Amino acid sequence: QVQLVEFGGGLVQAGGSLRLSCRASGRTSSTYGMGWFRQAPAKEREFVAAINWSGGNPYYADSVKGRFTISRNILTNTVYLQMNGLKPEDTAVYFCAASTRPGLLPAGTGTYDYWGQGTQVTVSS
Repeated sequence: QVQLVEFGGGLVQAGGSLRLSCRASGRTSSTYGMGWFRQAPAKEREFVAAINWSGGNPYYADSVKGRFTISRNILTNTVYLQMNGLKPEDTAVYFCAASTRPGLLPAGTGTYDYWGQGTQVTVSS
């Protein structure tokens, strides 16, 4: 099993930055990829970014491309999401997710087997 612990959520003004971290523990050797999703009130959970664990290839939703950067540290089993140029519409609970199976779609919710508890990101106008 894999456990995910998230850090870095908070309140920022529009145009500001936040850096989210998610550390995985447990059977991390089975991790093929990790991603970030977000869910606003009364909205469905949507894909934000993902990264291939071994190769580090990033994938981004169009809404965050150019503003957000996903990265990972294999030695610490940690995935990061650097969020710059934050907008009020970025306000949501952000979830870290891990996939233990290869070859699945990075943006698909069903790709991921394990999820973090979520961390609130609030961007004020």
